[in-house]
Amino acid sequence: MNKFAEEFDTMTLGEIAAKVPGATAVFRRHDLDFCCAGAQRLDQAVAGKRIDKDVILGELASLPKTAANGDVFPNDTTDTPTLINYIVSRFHEEHRQQLPELIHLAGKVEKVHADNPLCPKGLEKLLHEVFSELLPHMDKEENILFPMLAKGMSRDLAAGPIAMMESEHEDHGRALLAIRKLTHGGKLPKEACNSWRALYRGLAQLEEDLVRHIHLENNILFVR
Repeated sequence: MNKFAEEFDTMTLGEIAAKVPGATAVFRRHDLDFCCAGAQRLDQAVAGKRIDKDVILGELASLPKTAANGDVFPNDTTDTPTLINYIVSRFHEEHRQQLPELIHLAGKVEKVHADNPLCPKGLEKLLHEVFSELLPHMDKEENILFPMLAKGMSRDLAAGPIAMMESEHEDHGRALLAIRKLTHGGKLPKEACNSWRALYRGLAQLEEDLVRHIHLENNILFVR
């Protein structure tokens, strides 16, 4: 355990997430930002939070070496073309399908349950804004940055587009926090209808997907 602790004390959250299968789930469970704030070391990330670093180290140490479900989630050894293809097919295409349905559900819930104090008022508008920002972001990656990186272009030569994408990733992270605030952390009233429940399930999936998406780009693809 001491050797394990020493190794991970010198690594950033992004590096740990890239190297250790299952680490991202541990970080999400403790609300540690490993994507947009992935440059922090573990001790920096837990500072100011009521989190015991040793508890997190223990959970990381106990993770299985391979995923029980055979997950092929890429890591820092995945070649660049394969990683890019995975990001586009698994996340870009998924976001293009997720958000229109979530926008529809949010509008329906806001209209029907406007009098409920837990109603996420303004969520439909916020999701429209997220979608309108995410679409051109993904287009720029697919049409400009990813082809550059697939050809082996160095970070120095691709520095401008990478910096722009990382800045936009921070905007996406702030949008996720705004969604959490509007939905009261995903809290549902007992009388919530099926549409409301489906909306919050979908939002939870969107957050998980977007966080993993940003992690793969910030902490693996862009640092090469």
